[in-house]
Amino acid sequence: MYNESPIIRRPSTRIYVGNVPIGDGAPIAVQSMTNTKTTDVEATVAQIKALEKVGADIVRVSVPTMDAAEAFKIIKQSVDVPLVADIHFDYRIALKVAEYGVDCLRINPGNIGNEERIRNVVECARDKNIPIRIGVNGGSLEKDLMDKYREPTPEALLESAMRHVDILDRLNFDQFKVSVKASDVFLAVASYRLLAKQIRQPLHLGITEAGGMRSGSVKSAVGLGMLLAEGIGDTIRISLAADPVEEIKVGFDILKSLRIRSRGINFIACPSCSRQEFDVINTVNELERRLEDVTTAMDVSIIGCVVNGPGEALVSHIGLTGGHAKSGYYDDGVRQKERFDNNSIVDGLEAKIRAKAAMMANRIEIADKTE
Repeated sequence: MYNESPIIRRPSTRIYVGNVPIGDGAPIAVQSMTNTKTTDVEATVAQIKALEKVGADIVRVSVPTMDAAEAFKIIKQSVDVPLVADIHFDYRIALKVAEYGVDCLRINPGNIGNEERIRNVVECARDKNIPIRIGVNGGSLEKDLMDKYREPTPEALLESAMRHVDILDRLNFDQFKVSVKASDVFLAVASYRLLAKQIRQPLHLGITEAGGMRSGSVKSAVGLGMLLAEGIGDTIRISLAADPVEEIKVGFDILKSLRIRSRGINFIACPSCSRQEFDVINTVNELERRLEDVTTAMDVSIIGCVVNGPGEALVSHIGLTGGHAKSGYYDDGVRQKERFDNNSIVDGLEAKIRAKAAMMANRIEIADKTE
């Protein structure tokens, strides 16, 4: 199987969000953000655990009030995944969630008041070993920058980011990452390219306010794909007007397509045509639904006929090639004597995939123990 990625990552420094490494060649972390009311502790914890289940490395939680900060304390005690507190303007909230064990602060230093307040937050972060994320957004640029540039431009986003970076530099604090998000793909991409040349800190990628499930996924895949293919980016968040769980799935799909990071099954499936010998579309959709819990990285090809089926099966961990009445089954590129009845493919193939995933996971575990 051709699994080599040609991507050379941009050199960057290393920070840790909880126990998750960001930058300096660490696996690109996939994160999301809760959309529940933070003061609704039960709903927020449930959503975070759902995100953990599908592989979220980090989860961000908005903390707009002191009441939300008190809720955050309980939430933090109830989950295992590292949490980022999203805070604007009120430095006291940052100090409070730091006391409650937050793993990262999303706060723009220039927006929280005078130098003394900024210093208080930075010194608290330094003392408790908490990194900061500077988050610049094309929709909320400073008024003077909008007056200067007339509209959000890559140069405007860069200037805004560097203002906040300069504050942390003056305070001798280097444990931070930066994002320069925009809802326009080209604006975001150009801004990140400029920023990547200016600093060595890790970059948090995102196309902000990307849209609904379909359009937002496409915009994010295009924008983040362009940057990631150039080696830019150390952690990603897909911003969708959808269930946050879908953000994690799309994020991993983007990384998987670029051979940057694999988690779960990579389904290779034909769009189907009149040559298909079984219902490819429903078969793939049902298998994706049933096998969401499988985290082992593996390739499964499901092709409806013998034109492309054998070729794809040869380079897949498991392959299915459509045939009349019964379809051929491949394991690690080797055709097996066993064939699947075209009317009952899903159950049989699910069992084969689960068994193969378990065997592969066991091999990985043994290899890790012997290293």
